[in-house]
Amino acid sequence: MRIEFYVLSSANPVDRLRAACQLAAKGWRHGLPVLLRCTDAAQRDELDELLWRFRAESFIPHNLIDDDANTPVVLALDEAPATEQGLLINLASTISPHVDRFSRVIEIVNQEPALLAACRENFRSYRQRGYDPKRVEL
Repeated sequence: MRIEFYVLSSANPVDRLRAACQLAAKGWRHGLPVLLRCTDAAQRDELDELLWRFRAESFIPHNLIDDDANTPVVLALDEAPATEQGLLINLASTISPHVDRFSRVIEIVNQEPALLAACRENFRSYRQRGYDPKRVEL
């Protein structure tokens, strides 16, 4: 499994959601099923709205997992993915309980102190589980 921590230079939560949209679009264009794991329903709804207007020239097919779990880009909280070996974009502060069902995991880190601390803990946890997470500066 490939695990990457994409590190943003800002602390703005909207920048983090925009990065998630860009990465979801890229994953979908490369043929991967994408699951965006959100922190809570409010973040999920904000991300859903952002995906609708993210790029005027192209539509990113997405849906909430309860509405259609087989949409190319799915927004979820802790629900299991409908398909195996896809891309998990984790916006939650903890590791997904279903992490082993993905071939690729991206954690998006910004400079907000509580999130930085949680992501550092996730990085250590992935290593303890035998993975080799990488850091990517954005």
